Amino acid sequence: MFKKVLIANRGEIARRVIRTCKRLNIHTVAIYSEADAESLHVKDADEAYCVGKPPVAQSYLNIDRILEIAQESGAEAVHPGYGLLSENAGFAKRCTDAGLIFIGPSADVIASMGSKLEARKTMKAAGVPIVEGVETPVKDVAEATEIAERLGYPIMLKASAGGGGIGMQLVENVEELEKAFEGNQKRAQSFFGDGTMYMERFIANPHHVEVQIIADNQGNVVPLFERECSIQRRNQKVVEEAPSPFISLETREQMLEASVKAAKHIGYVNAGTIEYLVDENQNFYFLEMNTRLQVEHPVTEEITKLDLVEEQLKIAAKQSLTFTRESITKEGHAIEVRIYAENPSTFFPSPGTITALELPTGEGIRHECGVEAGSVVTPFYDPMISKLVVWGETRAIACERLTEALKAYKVEGIQTNIPMLLKTVMHEQFLKGYTTTKFVEQYYLPQLAESK
Repeated sequence: MFKKVLIANRGEIARRVIRTCKRLNIHTVAIYSEADAESLHVKDADEAYCVGKPPVAQSYLNIDRILEIAQESGAEAVHPGYGLLSENAGFAKRCTDAGLIFIGPSADVIASMGSKLEARKTMKAAGVPIVEGVETPVKDVAEATEIAERLGYPIMLKASAGGGGIGMQLVENVEELEKAFEGNQKRAQSFFGDGTMYMERFIANPHHVEVQIIADNQGNVVPLFERECSIQRRNQKVVEEAPSPFISLETREQMLEASVKAAKHIGYVNAGTIEYLVDENQNFYFLEMNTRLQVEHPVTEEITKLDLVEEQLKIAAKQSLTFTRESITKEGHAIEVRIYAENPSTFFPSPGTITALELPTGEGIRHECGVEAGSVVTPFYDPMISKLVVWGETRAIACERLTEALKAYKVEGIQTNIPMLLKTVMHEQFLKGYTTTKFVEQYYLPQLAESK
């Protein structure tokens, strides 16, 4: 096992990785921007180095400086967390070239899944169902119009290099397509440096269900069940749970099998997630693969009693998995909500100083928190400040614990999305377990409008 690991991230995920490293007696190295000098992950780590000025491009995305710190500190491996450089194939390669172990899949695999178009082709070759669409870039509006007529409206216009809903839009007719194509292409170019666009048939009222897989260097791939991640705003997840309350046992087995097949086809190693859209008839289609640890990994940990960060470290150290698909069982039900510093009505970020913070306690409650009273939420980074995770013997118990915990959660000095989360988890459709990706638009926003 490693003696020293650098965590190339910040906030709650950096703290999460540090916690497991400490339990395994691994020395930890944190990096921080000038804006994060007093952050909790800096205090938690054994060593900490300033990586640059507050803007993310000058700090947490500064590969040269991060590698310099790794060499200076004597770190043997780098854990990228999620977001930032976690799915940057260039960073993974730079780590390897510098003699560091990158705790994740190979640069080649990251690159192959980083392009949604290439990922579609790869998964189709692996025998995984994909949504009807195109496997080549759409050059211009004229070609997009021709493809849309063939697929039939409505269609989904997507950026191949996209993420977080950027460059993605539902298009209902040719007039909307003409307006949407160039705008989304420019946004994708601006955010990702790649304006490649493609199109898929639109699936109405889908569920967003993903399968967590873990794979070692010896060719063993184990699926760790699924997570339902349908409740989203701006195409970003805010509530996740495991297992999914929607899919049948038969559909689950088919999805797990497809995910194993996909991982083996691409030679995947370490923790990863294969995401699917599931229609009302439980047909499932490949959406994308996340070649990293997911934000929502704690719910999988709660039902399997595994530490996924520990497994990542072991795999990176060339150790074999100590469990099989048959030996892993799921226990109870877990739900995670992401708590953001944002206006619960507009979803706009709400930076500022947290003047008071009280976290709820009780049976089945877990926190992954990156802030404390006195912490400053800056406008430079993602506004997620913490994750509240609950576990219960049944989904009903988990839902009850989550509601009570959210009511007891106190944050002052900034706005948060807790009011939105409470309305969501208390809604009858959520309690029934029927939550499509249109939940916020169908239920929360109308409810919000009525209260004004």
